Amino acid sequence: MTPLPALHAMAAYYLEARCRLLDVAAILDRIGRGADAATLAEDPRMQRLREGMQALLNLPGGRAEEIQRIFSLPYDPAWSIPQPQV
Repeated sequence: MTPLPALHAMAAYYLEARCRLLDVAAILDRIGRGADAATLAEDPRMQRLREGMQALLNLPGGRAEEIQRIFSLPYDPAWSIPQPQV
């Protein structure tokens, strides 16, 4: 499958990306306005959000894969295989 030319991708997805960035900014603003916002500095969820935003800024490619990894549990070979329900 041939990738979409960059200019076409920009035209197709710019407004959607802009909207999602505004959503994230608004969420972070709401969190930051909380009376106890300083207590979240060490919260692992906030740390993952920061790490995800850094991946957006710093990776030349593979951003979606890296962000999926950040928010996923590490593989555990002891996980049981799901069984079909009867």
